Amino acid sequence: MDIQLLHVFLHTAREGSISKAAQKLNYAQSNVTYKIQQLEADLQTQLFYRHNRGISLTPSGQILVSYTEKILNTIQEARAALSDSSVPSGPLHIGSMETTAAVRLPELLAKYHTKYPDVDFSLVTGPTEQHLHAVLHYELHGAFVSGPIEHSELIQEKVIEEEMVLITAASHPPISSIHEVRTHTMLVFHKGCSYREKFSHLLQEEGLLPVKLMEFGTLETIIGCVSAGLGISLLPRSIVAAHEQQGRVRSHILPDKYSLVTTMFIRRKDTLITPALSAFLTEMRSQFQKIPKLHF
Repeated sequence: MDIQLLHVFLHTAREGSISKAAQKLNYAQSNVTYKIQQLEADLQTQLFYRHNRGISLTPSGQILVSYTEKILNTIQEARAALSDSSVPSGPLHIGSMETTAAVRLPELLAKYHTKYPDVDFSLVTGPTEQHLHAVLHYELHGAFVSGPIEHSELIQEKVIEEEMVLITAASHPPISSIHEVRTHTMLVFHKGCSYREKFSHLLQEEGLLPVKLMEFGTLETIIGCVSAGLGISLLPRSIVAAHEQQGRVRSHILPDKYSLVTTMFIRRKDTLITPALSAFLTEMRSQFQKIPKLHF
């Protein structure tokens, strides 16, 4: 089986479009189509349905995606394992929730980069759901997510507990119950965000429905809009502490059962621990051991 054909197939499956896959691979569309047809002929099965809306995976194609991810990842790991150098180098792709990246990771990343300049490090920020998918499909070596996570193919490591607080404009009076702000607009990240999910659970358990939800893509936008009085949000205290000191927002304590969220670092069980990843795990553990634990 031609590895290049599998590479083209996986890109096409992920993009859901021959034209988009061709653009990403810098191939002609006809070249992508030909390679897919070659692979289908080799395997003697149809991998994609062709229709007016484009393409979609057949059941055989869906099965092959999983095997292709493992095959290509194993090849990449073999190259890394056979490398003569034990010095951390090469690619390292890590995911993180935006809030964790903003407050908890800058010092860690700066130290790591200083110690291991030959590592081609990249950080992808986004919601927990996105990172789970990316780690499981070998797109990330690991990720900081909201946990705990229960999945048979993942290893999870507790990093830190965050205290969650409700935030409003600085001029808002103290809040003793979530019912007092039931008519306020809820400012949240896009779907898949664990903080948004926690906010929704809080409202549901209190028998409330949000009057209006507004989605935002960045932390600064949410804090800025809360500060301007557009609505309220639910965020870790560590994120909003500096903004509260500046008089931009006001935080309000939540009942204990809503107040804690645990950040975990996840990776696949079958992921090769390269020197780059091993060094990152060591630095991560050292960094987060310094952070005091929360006690209530």
